[in-house]
Formats: sequence, structure tokens, C-alpha cells
Amino acid sequence: MRRSLYEAEHEDFRETVRAWAGKEVVPFHDQWERDGIVPREVWTSAGAHGLLGMDLDERHGGGGVRDFRFQAVLDEEVMRIGATGLGFGLHNDVVAPYLRDLATEDQAQRWLPGFCSGALVSAIAMTEPGAGSDLQGITTTARRDGDGWVLTGAKTFITNGINADLVIVVARTDPDAPGSRGLSLLVVERGMPGVTRGRNLAKVGLKAQDTAELFFDGVRVPAENLLGTENRGFAHLMDNLPQERLSIAVGAVAAAEAVLARTVEYVTGRTAFGRPVGSFQHSRFVLAELQTEVTIARTFVDECVRQLGAGDLTPVDAAMAKYWTTELQNKVADRCLQLHGGYGYMDEYPVSKAWRDARIQPIYGGTNEIMREIVGRSLGL
Repeated sequence: MRRSLYEAEHEDFRETVRAWAGKEVVPFHDQWERDGIVPREVWTSAGAHGLLGMDLDERHGGGGVRDFRFQAVLDEEVMRIGATGLGFGLHNDVVAPYLRDLATEDQAQRWLPGFCSGALVSAIAMTEPGAGSDLQGITTTARRDGDGWVLTGAKTFITNGINADLVIVVARTDPDAPGSRGLSLLVVERGMPGVTRGRNLAKVGLKAQDTAELFFDGVRVPAENLLGTENRGFAHLMDNLPQERLSIAVGAVAAAEAVLARTVEYVTGRTAFGRPVGSFQHSRFVLAELQTEVTIARTFVDECVRQLGAGDLTPVDAAMAKYWTTELQNKVADRCLQLHGGYGYMDEYPVSKAWRDARIQPIYGGTNEIMREIVGRSLGL
């Protein structure tokens, strides 16, 4: 089905991304998978090519265009080549809106130029060892002390956690407030005493993505590093989670399209019993079903992107997009691996990496169980 989401300027940007990635990412990503991290110079190269902070103010080095379609193009191209080590989606789609909408002018001048150039890598620390999708269970605390805060606690599964220079930490600033109340966003910068980076966690997939533990032991955070309104952190999170979940959905559909295209190519050339694997009715039926479902997913996600741009995307629509597309991504990867036979289980074939990388998608950004709960409650149930 012909897409109508993008205009000429977005497709021009896509060509820029492809040219950059073909030179700076594709030849090296296998090594980054073995290393467990993407080198810092990749970030500065991306910044120099205008791939970071596209919707941030030009005064601070950003693209100056608030149009999520540019981020979506980058997300699609990253997933098309399987470059899951690049933490650009977290940087651009998740962290940037907090800085764009909540930072004071002083904070913007301090942080945004580096954010856009790639000299400053960002992360957001919500998840704790005992609190994942249940953000109300956060136990990391920030206690007022003089002209700042004293931050104590632990976070885990933090994307960009090893490379990050700036981490937005969700902490409890009012211990007497119930549930989700009393949370605030504090920006922790590299070099602050008391911050310890734990393990670069070994994972099933996303091998090149630095996913880390972070520990805060009496970290003094200056008052001017409060992002947004004190004790309104949960509301700030709720404002930005729909875009985060849409970003995951965009990547999920692009990944499904990529592995499906590679599989069609594989079964066309691979023979069994003297004929191409793709010529068997079972293979055709499986691929026909997957192609149909991926096309439906693409159509829905494109409409969600349009609605985000118009300010109309609801948390419910974002939840539907996130849970359905990530489960489809896993289904497509699994069925495509099966069509590869034993070769699909070998690392030398990209389908095996696609299968491993897909598994986290229904978990982060809010588990798909939580997404179903959001949709179910919207029905008055």
C-alpha cells in the first residue's frame, strides 16, 4: 500500500540518514555487538549530520522543526539495518521532549547544545530493581538540603546508561505524598560525586546497546537541576509517555517490514525437495498473512504519527499501537526464523538477531499487560 505520511523533505532526510548509516554504522555494528557499546564518536558524527535534536531550537543547535516525522524516519532507518545499538530513539524521542518543554532558559543553554551535537548523551532513569511499570512504587528519594537536593537510590535497565552524560532521574521528593504524588525530575550530570555506574548488563538481544545500573549515594543535585515542577514529575511523565510508546511502535513496524523482506528474498532462493521454499503453499500462506498484518500495522501507526503532529494522539491510541505492533514484530520474527529452518538459528543470518532484538519490545516503555489495562479502562471496564 502506498504511504502518504511523508513529504519530499522527509524523504530527503531519509537519504541523508541512509548515506550516513551506510558509512558510519553498517560496517561496524557487529563489532559494537561484541563490545556491548557504541563508541562516543558515533554520537558526535550523528550530531554533525543533523540527526540529533531535530525538534529543538536552532539557537541551541537543533533542527528547529517540531515534526515527529523526522524522528520517525530516523527510527525506521535504524531498524531497517538492525542497528539496535544506537540509542538515538531514546535521546530524540523520549528525553528531548522533557528538555524542550520543561527546561528553563538557563538549563537549555547549559544542556541543549551538547545534546544536539552529540557531545552530551542523555538517558532517563525511571525503572528500579523493585519498580518497573509501577512508577508509583519508586523508592529513590531526593531530600531537600540547603540550596539543593540529596539524591539516594538505585535505577536499573537504563538505556544509554554507560555513555550518558545527563540523566533525568525520577525521584520521590515528598515522602508523605501517596502513590504517584510527590515525584520530581532531577537532572544528574556526569561527574557528580556519589554517582556510580554498575554493570553494562548482558542481555538476550540489543547487544550493542549499553543498558546499565545506576546508583546514587547521597548525590548533591543543585536546585537549578530540577526539571519541571517540584512534585509534578508523574504528570510530566504521563505527558510524554504517548510519544515514547509511538516511537517504539514505529520501530516495531519497521523491524517487521525489514525481516519480512529479507525472508521473502531467502525463500525465493532457498530450495527444498527440488523447488524454492517460497513456492510451497504453506510458505505463501504464512508470508501472505504476515504481509497483510504488517501493512495494517503500518497504516495504523502512520495515522498515529499524524495525530501526534496534530496534538490529537491519545494515551489509549498510543497504548494500542505499542502493544499490538510489538507483538506483531515478535510474531513476524518468529515465523520468519522458522521459514529459514536451521539457518535461521545461526548468528550469520540477520533473522536470528531480529528475533532476539524483538523480545524486549513488549516489555519496555510499559509492559504490554499495562497497555491492555490502559485500553481496557478506556472502555469503562
